[in-house]
Amino acid sequence: MQYKENSENFLAGFSDDSPNAKNGTKSDSHTPLAGSKGSRIAIICLIVLAVVVLSFSLFKFWQKKKREEQYARLLKLFEEDDELELELGLRD
Repeated sequence: MQYKENSENFLAGFSDDSPNAKNGTKSDSHTPLAGSKGSRIAIICLIVLAVVVLSFSLFKFWQKKKREEQYARLLKLFEEDDELELELGLRD
């Protein structure tokens, strides 16, 4: 008899019903905010996704700007060599 009572208490711990449910009164453990838990998780996931996309976009933009600066520096280097050759009379 003791074993059956303990197992009922053990199983009651896993159910959604509180011990007061047997008496006809149901515990109000589910508040209206608890129902919005899924929407909160969805909003958080969307925010994280937006941050990741924004970070990726900014990184790609930074890479493009850096590449353009390096290309401009390379062109300037070759232009300086051409001017030097002209000054030295090595090229017409």
